[in-house]
Amino acid sequence: MNKTILVTGANGQLGLSIQRLSTQYPEFTFHFIDRDELDLCNAQSIAQFFAAQTFDIIIHCAAYTAVDQAESEPEFADQINHLAVKQLAEIAKQKNITLIHISTDYVFNGQHFTPYIESDPVDPQSVYGKTKLDGERAFQEIAPNGIIIRTSWVYSEFGNNFVKTMLRLGQERDQLGIIFDQIGSPTYAGDLAKAILDIIQSNRIEHTENNGQIYHYSNEGVCSWYDFAQQIFTQSQISCAIKPIESSEYPTAAQRPYYSLLNKAKIKQHFQLEIPYWKDSLTPCIQTLQEEKS
Repeated sequence: MNKTILVTGANGQLGLSIQRLSTQYPEFTFHFIDRDELDLCNAQSIAQFFAAQTFDIIIHCAAYTAVDQAESEPEFADQINHLAVKQLAEIAKQKNITLIHISTDYVFNGQHFTPYIESDPVDPQSVYGKTKLDGERAFQEIAPNGIIIRTSWVYSEFGNNFVKTMLRLGQERDQLGIIFDQIGSPTYAGDLAKAILDIIQSNRIEHTENNGQIYHYSNEGVCSWYDFAQQIFTQSQISCAIKPIESSEYPTAAQRPYYSLLNKAKIKQHFQLEIPYWKDSLTPCIQTLQEEKS
């Protein structure tokens, strides 16, 4: 059965990764939109957009993700990460649209010592994390058919991200200081995109217990930003030296979680997913970026 899928945030890392994979799912009709067509800052714009058309599924990738900037723009971040999500959830429930919403590891305070499961207590330490949590809670209160997927440390061939920054700085400098006391797992946006489309294809999302179930997704394995940078340079054969530094040596406006490893057992079991190891997923991304450069 052909399903129409709306993907918001079409020009973001996840949106572009879904777009690249979309031809592998001919049974779906995709509509990719960005802020030019759907202004999440404007409730009237959102209402008008959905009054004119409907979809079977919305993959909501759009978000305010400027983590440090959010500290000085809390209302702007709240409108996009919370109030727009609330409005989308209301529309999805009214129109019987399945909503897949992407959230973040920043909802946790990062003081755990074992990988976070979905039901662990939340305690965001930044405006970004608080607004994303408010979006999750609004979704769950309204309870449209759909799920929330929390992810972490997203990178890809697209946009701005840690991998692309390291590749650039590694060519420009002889030495870099990289934080070693923040622990998590990278997420290749191409893997997350495939997981979402496979979940839709399986039809299991129609039968999730309780609308608004939360699932965790990142690549398998664990590393610090220092380890991540070392692996980027190893795979790309960049000889820049890396010095491990503490978070206190690199102050930022927003506090990052020190430990935000996500336990993926629930999403793997419920949707029968196999999740690649982070080093394995890094390889094709770096190869693509090097090919594009040459």
